Amino acid sequence: MAGNDLESMLGSLLGGDGKDAGLLGALIGSLSHGQGGGSLDGLLDGLARSGLTAQKDSWVGTGTNQSVTGDEIRHALPDDTLREVAEVAGVSPQLAADRIARELPDVVDRLTPGGEVPKASIEELVRRQTR
Repeated sequence: MAGNDLESMLGSLLGGDGKDAGLLGALIGSLSHGQGGGSLDGLLDGLARSGLTAQKDSWVGTGTNQSVTGDEIRHALPDDTLREVAEVAGVSPQLAADRIARELPDVVDRLTPGGEVPKASIEELVRRQTR
């Protein structure tokens, strides 16, 4: 999927102006080439290994989403991934982490209707949600 298509779909998924769609698109692109192969399971497993199990479970579950901080995201993502995402978005790694922390809970919540993680790439899940 072309980056701009993914950004457009993420913008639609996020609602509003979707200004962080490019940032999330860069994160998904980076994850697609790294550990987890771009799967939502891979991303969520990485967050859980970093101590964010309760947060990620709340995003997947059907209840209220727990928040996460930029610092927690910064520590959960590999440094090279966060640097790459920040560079693509033209922001500092800390600002990238803050923006990801703000948007990721809602995106994961929307990609896991019914409280289950579908078996597909994140790109495919986004595509399904924006059809």
